[in-house]
Amino acid sequence: MESLNGEDVVAVEPVPSCSLKKQECFFSLQERISTLLSQWTALQMAVQNEWGGCDSLEKSQQLASDVLSWLFQSTELLQVEDIENLLHERLLLSFNTEIEDGSIEEVAEQLMIIREEHWHGNLFSVQSNENHQKLGQREQQTMVYFP
Repeated sequence: MESLNGEDVVAVEPVPSCSLKKQECFFSLQERISTLLSQWTALQMAVQNEWGGCDSLEKSQQLASDVLSWLFQSTELLQVEDIENLLHERLLLSFNTEIEDGSIEEVAEQLMIIREEHWHGNLFSVQSNENHQKLGQREQQTMVYFP
């Protein structure tokens, strides 16, 4: 402890700004992915109707966490088809649900856009969804099949 004008001063190491930015980045990405998945009609139908069992909500939260990890911790080149396959597989295994309305492709594209914005430093870009319908909710009904 040092003394300055007779008062004790405690030296505190500053937190590196890069770690704060990483933490802000992580929480921003997590929020954007969770928001996107919460707007996906087919997934919300699966959660609300407990197609994945009584822990369907937890399974949807795990899906969001897995997508975040897979997209942003992967060092390999990812294609939109890779995320489409991941979403399809998780919905089939976790919710016993096969979705054939094109919304998996739509969600995968949005996730890849989020990833690209992240890599280009546009961390806090938020697209206004107020004027858009929920994902997968088009003029036709969302088609959900149980194998």
